[in-house]
Amino acid sequence: QVQLVESGGGLVQAGGSLRLSCAASGSTFGIGTMGWYRQAPGKQRELVSSITRDGSTNYAESVKGRFTISRDNAKTTVYLQMNSLKPEDTAVYYCKAAKLLPPHDYWGQGTQVTVSS
Repeated sequence: QVQLVESGGGLVQAGGSLRLSCAASGSTFGIGTMGWYRQAPGKQRELVSSITRDGSTNYAESVKGRFTISRDNAKTTVYLQMNSLKPEDTAVYYCKAAKLLPPHDYWGQGTQVTVSS
């Protein structure tokens, strides 16, 4: 089992910044891609950004140039630096870790990000 604990959410004014962290614990051996998803009220959960073990990154078009994903050397913590935040970034942000053997996706409990206009 893998446990994911997110932190760093909060309330910020438009144009501000936040940094989210997601720490994995438990049976972390074999974790591959990690990523951040978000879900706004009344909307489906969507991918924000992901990063592979070798550091390859992927971003949603809506956050390119504003958000940066990174991963520590031990590859069990993933970060999301969010700059130039907009009210439309308001959502619950979830961390996901994909384990390869056996294949299984683990999710964190979510952290609220609220951007005021």
